[in-house]
Amino acid sequence: MSACEPGTSQGTAAVIIASTRAALGAYEDTTGPVIVDWLREHGFEAMEPIVVPDGTPVGAALRAVLTQHPAVVLTSGGTGLSADDLTPEMTLPLLEREIPGIMEAMRAAGLAKTPMAALSRGHAGIAGTTLIVNLPGSPSGVMDGLAVLDPIIVHVCDQIAGRHGH
Repeated sequence: MSACEPGTSQGTAAVIIASTRAALGAYEDTTGPVIVDWLREHGFEAMEPIVVPDGTPVGAALRAVLTQHPAVVLTSGGTGLSADDLTPEMTLPLLEREIPGIMEAMRAAGLAKTPMAALSRGHAGIAGTTLIVNLPGSPSGVMDGLAVLDPIIVHVCDQIAGRHGH
């Protein structure tokens, strides 16, 4: 499974929250801390969440964190159908290889609970040696996404980094 040996780091991880309301301080981001805790439980050195407005600021934040070559970048929010839900559009040009099965599994997990999961347009893939996954913005969508990533995240990162353990 995804348990790491104590003291073993899987590398660094970044969390980007796409939420105009949270970025403006009108709303408390609740998903970022959950994602950071989950990453730390899986052996990643997760930075505090970066909260940005929806749209093009997401692309700028992604490009900025990629300069630090983290093992993982998880985004939350901006994957729906509103005009400023552009996280997938900001993510796709950065991906060298897509991993569509991750998003298929996330949508399937969400569909078991709500038909709205079919509307999530997120991407998953690799930029350099970084795994990027777009999680939905809702707390329940984040939990569904993390449940899908739970048994595979360490294996995926090991493969990307050229390690063949686990």
